[in-house]
Amino acid sequence: MLKTFKKGGVHPHENKLSADKQVQMLPPPLKVYIPLGQSLGAPARPLVDKGAEVKTGQLIAKGESFISANVHSSVSGKVVKIDDITDTSGYRRKAVFIETAGDDWIDTIDRSQTIVRECKLSQQEIIRKINEMGIVGLGGATFPSHVKLSVPEGKKAQTLIINGVECEPYLTADHRLMLERGEEILVGITILMKALGVNKAVIGIENNKPDAIAHMQKLAADFKGIDIVALKVKYPQGAEKQLIKAVTGREVPSQKLPIEVGCVVNNVGTAFAVYEAVQKNKPLFERVVTVTGKNVASPSNFLVRIGTPVADLIEKAGGVPENTGKIISGGPMMGKALNSTEIPVVKGTSGILLFPESDSKRVKVQPCIRCAKCVSACPMGLEPYLLEREVNAALWDEAETDRVMDCMECGSCQFTCPSGRPLLDYLRLGKNKVGQIIRSRTK
Repeated sequence: MLKTFKKGGVHPHENKLSADKQVQMLPPPLKVYIPLGQSLGAPARPLVDKGAEVKTGQLIAKGESFISANVHSSVSGKVVKIDDITDTSGYRRKAVFIETAGDDWIDTIDRSQTIVRECKLSQQEIIRKINEMGIVGLGGATFPSHVKLSVPEGKKAQTLIINGVECEPYLTADHRLMLERGEEILVGITILMKALGVNKAVIGIENNKPDAIAHMQKLAADFKGIDIVALKVKYPQGAEKQLIKAVTGREVPSQKLPIEVGCVVNNVGTAFAVYEAVQKNKPLFERVVTVTGKNVASPSNFLVRIGTPVADLIEKAGGVPENTGKIISGGPMMGKALNSTEIPVVKGTSGILLFPESDSKRVKVQPCIRCAKCVSACPMGLEPYLLEREVNAALWDEAETDRVMDCMECGSCQFTCPSGRPLLDYLRLGKNKVGQIIRSRTK
C-alpha cells in the first residue's frame, strides 16, 4: 500500500503536460534583473555599482544576516543600474540590472561534465561552501540551506528527507531533473547527509512519476543509506510536515520545525544545487523552470539564468496564447499571478503557468452552507470557515487561538469550497496581521 499523509488533502487534475519534455538549456538573455532578496530573510547587500563589469558566477551581493543568502551574477556584462523592480509578489524590490556581453564565467567553476562522487570537505566546510554559493530551498520557500543544515544546539537530525513529490499540478521541473540528473542529485544527498551527520536519507516521490521512481531506485542501489519511497498522489504532499508524516509517520507539533522530530527536508532541486556548489564550485545562478498551460504551443522545461525576464521563457514556449487570462509564477494552487512578463526569474521560480480566460475567473461567492468540506480538506486540521469569519471581523486573538499561523496557504480549503468563498485570501490576511501582533510582543 502506498504511503501518504492522512489528514486532509485534495486531488486536483494533474495536467503534467511537459512531463516528457527534456530540459532545454536557454542561452543567456540580453539583459537580467537580479533581485537582492531571493531567499527567506533579509536581502543581500550589493557589492557592485553602476558601470561595473561582472562575470557569470561572480558574487554581486552579500547575505550578511543570519537568515539571508548570497547573490551571484547569472551573466557576464555591465551593471547598468541598481534600482527597484516588481517581484513575483507584486512588491518593489532592489535589483541589479545587467546588460549581457558574451558568457564569460569565473574560472573557479568546474564546467566539465564529469560526475565527482567523493566529497573531501568536512561537515562545517560543506555548510560554509553552501552558504558561499547562495544555495536556498528550491521547492518554493527559498529558506537559506546553510541555516537549515545548522542544527540548533540540543537538537539532533536523524533522517534527511528529500522532496521529489512535485505535487503542484502542471509543474514538472523536479520530475525532469530526477530523470536527467539523478546521479548528481544522489551525490548531493550524500553531501547533505554528511553536513547533517546522518546515515539515512529517504526520497519521497509520488506514484504519478513511475519512471522517476524506477530510475532513482536503480541509481540509489549504489548509494548507502538512501531509500526511495513511492507515495500516493495527494496534494499538498510536498509540504514539509505532510511529507514527514507520509514517509516517517512522525507529526511535527504546531508552530515547530521538522528538526523537532529529527527530520530535515530538502527539495531534489536543492540537492542538485548542493552537488554543483560543493563538487563543482558553482553558485546558484540558474535553475530548471517549467513553462506550461493548456493552450501553450510547446509546454517545456528550461534551464534558465536567474534574472531572465519571464517574457523570454514564454516566447521560447511559443508565446502568449490569445485567450490567456492569467500568468502565474508557480503552480495553480500556491502560485501568484503576475502583472507583467518583465518580472525576472528568481531562485524560487519553479514554473510559469499560462491560464486560459475560462480558467482564470473566480466563481461567484455564495453564502457558506456549513458543509465542512474546507475542514475535511485542511491538512493542518484547521477550521477555515471559522478563521474566515474571525479575520473578517478583526478578531485577531481568536484567530491566533484557532491556529491561523499554522496555515500553510496550500489553498485546499478554497479549492474544495462549493460556495466559492475566498478562504485563502482571508487566511493570508489573518496570518499577516496575527504575525505582526506576535512580533510586536517581542520588541
